[in-house]
Amino acid sequence: MSKVKENDVVKVHYKGKLSNGQVFDSSFEREPIKVELGKGQLIPGFEKGLLDMEVNEKKTITIDKQEAYGEINKDLFQKVPNSNLPETIEPKKGMELVASRPDGTEQKLLVTEVNDDHIIVDANHPLAGQDLEFELQLVEIF
Repeated sequence: MSKVKENDVVKVHYKGKLSNGQVFDSSFEREPIKVELGKGQLIPGFEKGLLDMEVNEKKTITIDKQEAYGEINKDLFQKVPNSNLPETIEPKKGMELVASRPDGTEQKLLVTEVNDDHIIVDANHPLAGQDLEFELQLVEIF
């Protein structure tokens, strides 16, 4: 039986959990994801966890934050004057905002602090700074 190797295209089901057991994403209720390894489509630890798996094999892997979304980067916290916010937005701590980048792509931001004249937003990935656990089930190798 063949095993997953670098640069393969695979279909995989997964369930992602935080270290406290909270599920943050799962494909088991929908179609498995189809990815080509080595193309940066997955976090490094997830991709490494797929290597050498066989079709229908199931396993659980733990991914250190360095192999997931990295440490929380303090440089990605920014002070935004309230005058820069649309008038229709009343910012609240924990609110998600979306900002447009100069290249036209969008960046998700999390409001971490609300003050009288400004807010503080965090542009880190929501899972940055956390070790992750994934239950994997390899569905197909192409």
